[in-house]
Amino acid sequence: MNNQHTILVCSSCASVWQDGKRVGTSGGQQLLKELEEKHENWALSQEFTVKSVECMSACSHSCAVAFSAPGKLTYLFGDLSHEDEALSLTSAAVLECASLYYEKPDGKMAWSERPQALKKGVLARIPSI
Repeated sequence: MNNQHTILVCSSCASVWQDGKRVGTSGGQQLLKELEEKHENWALSQEFTVKSVECMSACSHSCAVAFSAPGKLTYLFGDLSHEDEALSLTSAAVLECASLYYEKPDGKMAWSERPQALKKGVLARIPSI
C-alpha cells in the first residue's frame, strides 16, 4: 500500500493501570480495533493507513486520534467516546471526518463540516512542515 494519509490512534488512551501495568483492553485499543474493521470496507481504505500509537500525551482527553498527511495540517482530536454503545458511532464519525480531511488540499476542515463527534474535540491543529 502506497498511501500517504494516516489515521493515528492512541492505543493507551482510557487504560486501567494496576501496579504499573495495563490491565485488560484500553479504550484506545477498542477504538483501534473498531476502526481497523471498518477501514477494510471503507471507500478510502487504499488512501489511508490506520496506525496504532502507544501514547499521544492526551491522557486527560481520552480517546485521541490524529489525521496526518504530507503537505497538510495535522489534526489531533480528543474526548472521543470508547464506550461499547458509542464505539461504532465514534469510529464511523472518525472515518467520515477522515474523508473530509482527504478532500481538502491543505487538510483544513471547517468546524461546521466536521461530524458532531469531532466538532468540539480538537486538541491541536499543527501546520505542515
